[in-house]
This record gives sequence, C-alpha cells and structure tokens, in this order.
Amino acid sequence: MDTFVFKAFLLSMLISGFLFSSHVCASEDYESKKYGPKTPIIMDTPINVIFEHRVHTEEVGLECAACHDDIFVMQRGVTPKTGQTMKALAKGNSCGACHDGETAFAANTRCNSCHFKPKDLKSSDPHPHGSTH
Repeated sequence: MDTFVFKAFLLSMLISGFLFSSHVCASEDYESKKYGPKTPIIMDTPINVIFEHRVHTEEVGLECAACHDDIFVMQRGVTPKTGQTMKALAKGNSCGACHDGETAFAANTRCNSCHFKPKDLKSSDPHPHGSTH
C-alpha cells in the first residue's frame, strides 16, 4: 500500500509539473509588443464593455496600425469615456469603424461579445464569455 501511495504521489507531482510548465511557457509566448496588452480593457461607462487586443491581433490577424492612431490613440487610459455609444458605433465611430456588418460583425449584433453583466470583474480577469469574436 505504501508503494501505491508513493507512486500515486509521484504521478501527481509529474502531472502538476507538466501542467505548470506548459502554463508558464504559454504565457511567455505572448508578445505584448506585437499583439497589444494581454490584460483586457474593461470600460464601465456608459455601459459595461470588455475589449481584448489579443482577439483582434493574435486571433484575427490585425496589425496595431489597423486601429492606432487613426481610430484610437495608442496610449493607455486615453480612450474617451463619453461618446462610446451604440448610436456612435452605428455611424462608424470607434469600434463601429470595422464592426459594420461587412468588415466584421455589426456592432448591434452578438451583444455578449463586448457587453457583460458586472460580477466584480477586474481588468485582470479573463473575458466573462470566453473568446467570442
């Protein structure tokens, strides 16, 4: 019985080590200079919205210049807190420049891709709905 417990312990340590090392390697592979900040941007004004650079750059393949500096200034914390409305997006402002139904899904569809119900979500938390773009 002691041999069984010892082998089970060694096996669990081996598996834990593998999982930990693969997680560390995966997080080291992300290049923030190439793909933008890894941490999602969470805006709560005028309504709760989450934006992930990674979805747009790493997954979709956009370059940073697709949005910066023509649509958004490339500086942390300077995105306007006002004017970010669905009406403005429908006019092609902000995210609506691409989310027009032709370039990317229309801003007035797939609400859960960007909007979420707050549950003490912090900017370090993962996307509340998983990757949805």
